[in-house]
Amino acid sequence: MTVLVLNQNYEPLAVARVPRALMLVGNGKAEILEHGVLPVWTPTCSIPRPSVIRLINYIKRPRPHDRFTRQNVFKRDGYQCMYCGKRPKQLTIDHVLPQSRGGPDTWDNVVASCRPCNHRKGARTPEEARMPLKRAPFEPRIASYLHLLSADTRPEWVPFLPIAAAN
Repeated sequence: MTVLVLNQNYEPLAVARVPRALMLVGNGKAEILEHGVLPVWTPTCSIPRPSVIRLINYIKRPRPHDRFTRQNVFKRDGYQCMYCGKRPKQLTIDHVLPQSRGGPDTWDNVVASCRPCNHRKGARTPEEARMPLKRAPFEPRIASYLHLLSADTRPEWVPFLPIAAAN
């Protein structure tokens, strides 16, 4: 059995096993928000089984970043050309500020492009080529709680997962 662990601000942080959750609650480091169906039996008593716990102190952790790869650039741009909006079978990567002018390989400087648009733009900026971008490039933010969503997700966890709030 697993327990959803929330940060102090109710942000999903991790999934822990019941013994670890009981230890956090017993040491005063967490509080139980939701109980499971069956209690935990000890030799002397029964304890309500935690299903969702919240940490008392805030745990600061770095935000995860999506890897910078061709496929992730295509995924970010919806598999369409950022110049003409078409969805060709073969996409290419285009540097907004061309590499020949010192344009870096970063999320903010790379877009998906069809071959004709990439060739037409050449080693110019979109302004110089008079080819405005449909959408400015950006670094995608991945949700830090996505690893928590699995077949093991319990119904009592749903109100605490941001996906439920978005639907």
